[in-house]
Amino acid sequence: MGQPAEATTNRIEARFLDGEAYEFAVRDHRVRVDQPVGDGGDDSAPTPVELLIGALATCVAFYAGRYLTRHGLSRDGLRVSGDFTMATDRPARVATVRLIVHAPADLPADRRAALLATAAHCTVENTLATPADVTVDLA
Repeated sequence: MGQPAEATTNRIEARFLDGEAYEFAVRDHRVRVDQPVGDGGDDSAPTPVELLIGALATCVAFYAGRYLTRHGLSRDGLRVSGDFTMATDRPARVATVRLIVHAPADLPADRRAALLATAAHCTVENTLATPADVTVDLA
């Protein structure tokens, strides 16, 4: 048996823009986040929590899409929808997430369970289910 792969460290940088807006950069990409007007923002971009749920939904979609391609099936019509609720107690957090994978119309019935099993274990879902060690330090 081989040695476990060495972990790769990836870099991300978040910075204040204005009002309640921030931006993060990863590789050559920049993503803006903001808060709704009712929370003091300008509603110029999704909130960080919406990005979290969006990351989960797109990760599920990506895994579903890869499953379909691996089995010679079309991705046409593949989408993931869902909703989430915030906890009403502390600490502030997402309490529930429900995602629905909308499979292509021509997906064979005998492939549905395997598609769902694959999609439901994407990297983001795995990270939420088995939380990463997170530290926050002050520079």
